[in-house]
Amino acid sequence: MEPLGMSTILLVICISCLLLSAVWKRGAQGKGKMPPGPTPLPLIGNALQLKGKPLDQALRKISEEYGPVFTLYFGMDPAVVLYGYEAIKEALIDHGNDFAARAKIPLAERTSEGKGVIFSNGENWKQIRRFILSTLRNFGMGKKSIEERIQEETRYLLEKFHDTKGQPFDPHNLLSCATSNVICSIVFGKRYEYNDEKFQTLIAVTDENNVLFNSLWGQLYNTFPVLMDLIPGPFQRMVQHCAKCREIVLEEAEEHRATLDPNSPRDFIDCFFIRMDQEKHNEPFELTMENMVICSLELFGAGTETSSMTIRYGLLILQKYPEIEEKVQEEIDRVVGRSRMPSMADRGQMPYTDAVIHEIQRFISLSPVSLPHAVVKDTPFRGYVIPKGTTIMPVLTSVLYDGKEFPNPTEFDPGHFLNKDRTFRKSNYFMPFSAGKRVCAGEGLARMELFLFFTSILQNFKLKPLTDPKDIDISPLEGGMNNFPRPYKFCVIPR
Repeated sequence: MEPLGMSTILLVICISCLLLSAVWKRGAQGKGKMPPGPTPLPLIGNALQLKGKPLDQALRKISEEYGPVFTLYFGMDPAVVLYGYEAIKEALIDHGNDFAARAKIPLAERTSEGKGVIFSNGENWKQIRRFILSTLRNFGMGKKSIEERIQEETRYLLEKFHDTKGQPFDPHNLLSCATSNVICSIVFGKRYEYNDEKFQTLIAVTDENNVLFNSLWGQLYNTFPVLMDLIPGPFQRMVQHCAKCREIVLEEAEEHRATLDPNSPRDFIDCFFIRMDQEKHNEPFELTMENMVICSLELFGAGTETSSMTIRYGLLILQKYPEIEEKVQEEIDRVVGRSRMPSMADRGQMPYTDAVIHEIQRFISLSPVSLPHAVVKDTPFRGYVIPKGTTIMPVLTSVLYDGKEFPNPTEFDPGHFLNKDRTFRKSNYFMPFSAGKRVCAGEGLARMELFLFFTSILQNFKLKPLTDPKDIDISPLEGGMNNFPRPYKFCVIPR
């Protein structure tokens, strides 16, 4: 018997792929009437349509052909993409309960095991989210409010800025330390010195895990988890890092348990223990030690990176536009002066500063695509039927860069958030924290941090770039799911 020729082998492969694709698509359509989308290839799905460009830009291109609701395949798994304000609002807000589940993210599941609040579902998610929201909202335990804790940390950050003595430095670690310490104050009831070894371990691990989660390795793992588990790779380190962080949180928790006073909670961990003791006989009971550890790490990770990265990106943008920096400083001098720290009570009298901070968040679109949702049941939507458990991907950049709501959206312009009379202009299109039932639980804390850190830095320092402002590149680093600012150094000159 003669060996098969190359052309015959290729023909067999092509026929097999076509048959597999037909069976695959027929099976998916049998579960519901999915929105249209580009034809996927077996095994790799629509990877070729996404290759070589930032994810939000690739999705914009596809939406131009298939409309605001379309289906993409990531590997063998379909996802429904929502593009534009109307589609996202209709799904996440108008039909929020139906779109409230969190899609399966294999790398996150491997580290959180379905616990915590960010990646969990069902009763666990409901109980934990309710507890976190109530704790942060009513956070007045001990002698300090959240605002006072942020102001305290701001003083330490300003000291570190003064210590640079006008010399060039990279603000990355200092800003991470400052935002991390705010979370440490809330979760552990204390702050750390910036050179503390345990503290720097938490920051370094959080930073590396965040980069890995948004890297090509992370995307490959989430698309082909079974295959990637067989391959040694950097994601194996992510699991080791999480184990190390859990040990640190457990050590803190044991100290808290030994000194707990139910009548005087000091921080988030104390509140968790108190609620655990109150509800331990209730069913279902989700306030467990495992959930406490995962929630603490989630607060630390999310609260550190999003705020510090936004501040770091914002300071880079203001170096490019010194005239905007000057206007902010004029408003700070007029409303706050130089003799006291800014407070949240000042924000209502500082519309330009508030507009600049909002524009920074809009312009950088830190998370171009929201963490994926999932539908909780077979869900009718815009003439389609989305099967239960299907991944939903809201493209937040499509809202933040809506040309009708924000003229010239690719330009940095604080006027996007100012009325004609120069008062602050609110916009329903401002969704940097996502929207609906899964909106970031720490949104209020993040808003407070951004305002107090930004205004305090600009109250005390003038930003001095190392290059001509017109040469500063404020486009994000390409690759991954988040928009990272480009690394930079600058000088801060006392005012």
